[in-house]
Amino acid sequence: MYLMKVDPRALEENPDRSRHTPATAQADAMMLATIKAVGLVQPPVVVPRSDGGNGFVIDRGHRRVRLAIAAELAEIDILVDEPANDNGAMRSVVENIARETLNPVDQWRAIERLVALGWTEEGIGIALSLPVRRIKQLRLCANILPAILDQFAKGDMPNEQQLRTIAAARQEEQKEVWKKHKPSKVDPHVTWWSVAQALTKKRMYANDASFGDDLAAAYGIQWVEDLFAEGDQDGRYTTDVEAFLGAQQEWMTQNLPKRGTIAEVTNYGEVKLPPKAQRVHGKPGKADHTAMYLDREGRVQSVNYRMPEPPKKAKDKDGSGDASGSDEPIVTSRPRPDVTRMGIEMIGDYRTDALHDALARAPVENDTLTALLVLALAGLNVSVHSGAGGGVFGMKRFARHAVMLFDEQGKLAFDRETLQLAARGMLTEVLSCRENASNSGIVARVAGDAIGADRFLPNMGTDEFLSCLSRPALEASCAETSVTPRQKVRETRTALAEHFKAERFVHSSALFAPDAAKLMDWLLSNTVASHDEAEEPSAPTDQTGAVDPDEQESVQDLSEDGPAPEESGSDADPYQVAAE
Repeated sequence: MYLMKVDPRALEENPDRSRHTPATAQADAMMLATIKAVGLVQPPVVVPRSDGGNGFVIDRGHRRVRLAIAAELAEIDILVDEPANDNGAMRSVVENIARETLNPVDQWRAIERLVALGWTEEGIGIALSLPVRRIKQLRLCANILPAILDQFAKGDMPNEQQLRTIAAARQEEQKEVWKKHKPSKVDPHVTWWSVAQALTKKRMYANDASFGDDLAAAYGIQWVEDLFAEGDQDGRYTTDVEAFLGAQQEWMTQNLPKRGTIAEVTNYGEVKLPPKAQRVHGKPGKADHTAMYLDREGRVQSVNYRMPEPPKKAKDKDGSGDASGSDEPIVTSRPRPDVTRMGIEMIGDYRTDALHDALARAPVENDTLTALLVLALAGLNVSVHSGAGGGVFGMKRFARHAVMLFDEQGKLAFDRETLQLAARGMLTEVLSCRENASNSGIVARVAGDAIGADRFLPNMGTDEFLSCLSRPALEASCAETSVTPRQKVRETRTALAEHFKAERFVHSSALFAPDAAKLMDWLLSNTVASHDEAEEPSAPTDQTGAVDPDEQESVQDLSEDGPAPEESGSDADPYQVAAE
């Protein structure tokens, strides 16, 4: 037998070869990629022609020759053997029957040998036509106990996640677990899920730690490098969960903001806020509180919340301070509304923050500013302290803006800039779209629409807000984007949140402009109410101006039971009604 080079196209096929069934297209593609990368590793075996003519007949390696031609190789190495009496039939059968592919452990050892010779994982993947992920997976065998590797060599392999879990454990731990889960004569297979479960330890990653090296050293935390983490990420971790959480708790204690508290979480990982606390989804105010807590992964999280005003309104005799009247009952309905109650609350916070920003920075004409001040004082959340009784809500807060208009001698003295600043501050105190007792109602939305507060609304394309939308509302939000609605709502929401990271999204229900019909109803009801008030008869008085007690009851009866004012049609002009 000797070695020589020939053009593969000059070789003749043996019609008596054993393997006539073609290999799969995937197998051919793999061998073709290997030939292109490293050439023919094993030369085909040929014999001289039996009729004494020139040339050679392929004895073993028909597929290699065919794919070498497909790879456009000009020459290949061949081994020339003596012809057999049976024309090579037995050797062909034995070679094809006895051949066996490398088991995973042998593949790993071969890969490690190539790596030692300077091959990269990408180069090995190209040469062997294997995904780089498969190369990385096989290289996990380097951390596996030899006894477990023997089981791998038999073709009994765990899945990738289980393999990663086993490889991440120390070999001493693997040895202890293997004693309990190794195969027996009765059952030669291994339940890899049980092995991985026994070796699973909770990992707390350095990337999630808020504390620094000083607290890590104080709590005895030893970071372990995750060799299989992404190259651009901090893959350090510790399995000492108790020490990690203790360091996180101490860091929170040392870094609590003003008005901050450390909160607990529920079994579902949700933060426990104080009773009656209202979560703030927009920008927190100076009087708002911050709750810091640890989520299920041990990360430090924080939320802002607002405590209700002292319950002074509840003590008012006339009921004007009853804050509970603005709370709408939660009604379970099907189908789900476009925006949930939490979504409406978030919109209220977003609107209020945008309205306040616009009042502080947007250009506002003097006449508009005066009109807005009138609107603000007509809000649902405004009470006036008067001699006839009433709420005292916000009196001290409102007074600080009025103080700006006085000089040191207590005289009214101000310039236009100071007046505008006071008016903006007063409007900011009064106008609110929040879904609580401070809600100004439709007047706040009219005010926001008048000064263009829509421009100050934040990007609402976040997972937190999008989770408050129904399927139809989510799919409607996809209309003007490149996002296609998915079969699952969660996947649609995730795709939209990813899309809106690059651009601003404001849901149509959050825009300030109120519904025209609702605004007209408000105008009509308040115009008629003011008309009724002007027409209400006054009680007779005596010469001193006091109400005659004998006549007071009859006046009340007249005002309560008298004829109602004529209702205007739905098409009537509210301002015409006021003029009449």
